[in-house]
Amino acid sequence: MNRIPLTVRGAELLRDELQRLKSEDRPAVIKAIAEARAHGDLKENAEYHAAREQQGFIEGRIAEIESKLSNGQVIDVKSLPASGKVVFGVTVLLADEEDGNEKTYQIVGEDEADIKAGLISVQSPIARALIGKEEGDVVEVQTPGGQRGYEIVEVRYE
Repeated sequence: MNRIPLTVRGAELLRDELQRLKSEDRPAVIKAIAEARAHGDLKENAEYHAAREQQGFIEGRIAEIESKLSNGQVIDVKSLPASGKVVFGVTVLLADEEDGNEKTYQIVGEDEADIKAGLISVQSPIARALIGKEEGDVVEVQTPGGQRGYEIVEVRYE
């Protein structure tokens, strides 16, 4: 199986979610199932079926997180030598070649991506175009709005 890249923060968030699912959500849904069973006929008991569905979701998410953590490769960019090269986990300041607007993105794992927070997936077109480039390089990215050019203004290892 391929190693899944994770930032230190991303791995911590997954561990926290796993802990919450196991210590809070799983016991709560087990209690809800027991209460629904006490109401009698399970065939027409909507509370029971909803609780069982929720239990399936929780167990599936637990298995997914455990798999990601066991196959994950945590990359701490702070421990990498600052070479100005774009690699997984770095924060990049880009300038749009058309209008000069600057945008800052951190290249993160799939689960951590949140474009509104400036976190882009390593699988995204922008990240794929940036990986391996250096400060001062210009990259062309195919976006839904067409081809865009960005200059890499700064690469931060934070």
